[in-house]
Amino acid sequence: MKAIVKSKPERGLWIEDVPMPAVGPNDVLIKVKKAAVCGTDLHIYKWDEWAQNTIKTPVTIGHEYMGEVVEIGSEVDRVHVGERVTVEGHIACGFCRNCRRGRQHICDNTIGIGVQRDGGFAEYISVPAKNVLKIDSRIPDELLSIMDPLGNATHTALSFPLLGEDVLITGIGGPIGAMATAVCRFAGARNIVGTDLSPYRRKLARQMGATLVVDPLKENVQDAMRSLGMVAGFDIGLECSGSPIAFNDMVENMYNGGKISLLGLLPKTTQINWSKLIFKGLTLKGIYGREMYETWYQMEMMLTSGLDISPVITHRLKADDFQKAFDIMEEGNCGKIILDWE
Repeated sequence: MKAIVKSKPERGLWIEDVPMPAVGPNDVLIKVKKAAVCGTDLHIYKWDEWAQNTIKTPVTIGHEYMGEVVEIGSEVDRVHVGERVTVEGHIACGFCRNCRRGRQHICDNTIGIGVQRDGGFAEYISVPAKNVLKIDSRIPDELLSIMDPLGNATHTALSFPLLGEDVLITGIGGPIGAMATAVCRFAGARNIVGTDLSPYRRKLARQMGATLVVDPLKENVQDAMRSLGMVAGFDIGLECSGSPIAFNDMVENMYNGGKISLLGLLPKTTQINWSKLIFKGLTLKGIYGREMYETWYQMEMMLTSGLDISPVITHRLKADDFQKAFDIMEEGNCGKIILDWE
């Protein structure tokens, strides 16, 4: 079968013929229909420091995808051939303390599909049946293929109550920030203010429901607050940029007792004003993946009740044109890019 493979420890990806994946007794074989390119995939493509420390070549990449079940293992009884499905990308062990207390998303022994094992940028993928999700048929294939990153956005946004709250989102125009914007709007936030360096992505954030989007090189958050009639800081902060400058700006503009979801990967060298965190009584929560499987339930209910994230899909390409997809990703003028495997 065809697959997009990180076959060498250097910049680039290659489409190759690889063996069909084995299907164990508890596994499901899926014929991939749609897949989406993630920032993680771009890290692997660029072969940056994170990728060099994490990826063992060769590996088929990709962890955002959907398709049809074409074969099931001998022990599988709740997934059936012919079903349209997507997949939770983190395989939890099921036995560590966190798994046994319902915190699979921070399992001690997590294995990432498309990172530590072969992923979904291929014609077929074999995955554990426990990770397979059959989702409401009213949700289109393209949206089904990006429920993994929507899950990150949902986990980030819904970690704290939003009704009537003022929200600040750094990196608002990236796919996660943009989808988090739509979730905040859907969940009843009052003002949703964001910062982003990219004009393209600032426009995307406005499409997704942001009240006001700031270019941090030319404007500041305090002026945005004044223009909206805000007399104090933000109640909720969603850090999606990974920028130390943006994070410090967020801390500066939080209201006392505010709560911050940290999704962006800040550099090890990041310095913050700890006294601000302490004297403001701020709460920080690290966000990793999706809370399994409550986040999936929340996504499905929102998508079938009026949440519209379709503007975040900005490009559609054939799987053979994956190089163009990664070129576009590097330029940054995009939301989600869908690869068609049909």
